[in-house]
Amino acid sequence: MRLALFDLDNTLLAGDSDFEWAQFLIGKGVLDREVYEARNQAFYEQYKAGSLDIHEFLDFQLKPLSRHPRAQLDAWHAEFMARKVIPMVAPGTPALLKRHETDLRVIVTATNSFVTGPIARHFGIGHLIATEPEALAGEFTGRVVGEPAFREGKVRRLEAWLAERGETWASVEDSWFYSDSLNDLPLLAHVHHPVAVDPDPTLRAHAEAHGWPVISLRG
Repeated sequence: MRLALFDLDNTLLAGDSDFEWAQFLIGKGVLDREVYEARNQAFYEQYKAGSLDIHEFLDFQLKPLSRHPRAQLDAWHAEFMARKVIPMVAPGTPALLKRHETDLRVIVTATNSFVTGPIARHFGIGHLIATEPEALAGEFTGRVVGEPAFREGKVRRLEAWLAERGETWASVEDSWFYSDSLNDLPLLAHVHHPVAVDPDPTLRAHAEAHGWPVISLRG
């Protein structure tokens, strides 16, 4: 098995879908700007600094999903895709995905699957490992199911996903992981071919020190 893994935000996308989803809801008046905008920015800065408390952030990010019917959320997301996500696709993303079209392609992202599922489908990637929001009778509760796909959690979630397919890491003959973030160092160190994509300063320094390729999808 040849496995091509992709981070989503600031990697395949030239922006962060998690951050932009909250900003989109603020812009529509769904979330109160005064209450949410500063917290959204603060969480984003913590993520970039590698100091994010993922459970505190998910409580902030998923609670709004529980306040609205799924049909309304889906309608908002369709608008979000058209207005925000499609313009954020990095110019080099289609060619990178095509390069791996004969490999098993998986998006592995800390962003929740409600936000990222339609994005994965847009890219034609049938496998998504994401943080899973809890739903009862089709409606979101504001809570998380299982372990968030964040930092070391990405490695454990990937191993669990392989196990569900009757595979182990030993059956992966070749693997790539493309990411921009220092938060993904655990999974980058786990694959055969780690690739830093438009990396943050910490990841860039680590990649250069270890001889990892550094590429840009934005040029």
